[in-house]
Amino acid sequence: MLLLNTYRELSINSEHATAVIALPSLHKDPFDRMLITQARIEGLLLITSDAKVASYGEGNLKI
Repeated sequence: MLLLNTYRELSINSEHATAVIALPSLHKDPFDRMLITQARIEGLLLITSDAKVASYGEGNLKI
């Protein structure tokens, strides 16, 4: 259904995998850390209600 509504899949690539190491240790969840890294690299807006995820700040995270 998502693809029918013009959403596209975003695979984890080597750039994402290596960049996640540079994130500060504000949040321990590896999946969330990958989402944050992908949003930063791809210039995407990550919308979250998770205060720990939002603590990474910057323009691509929103509560």
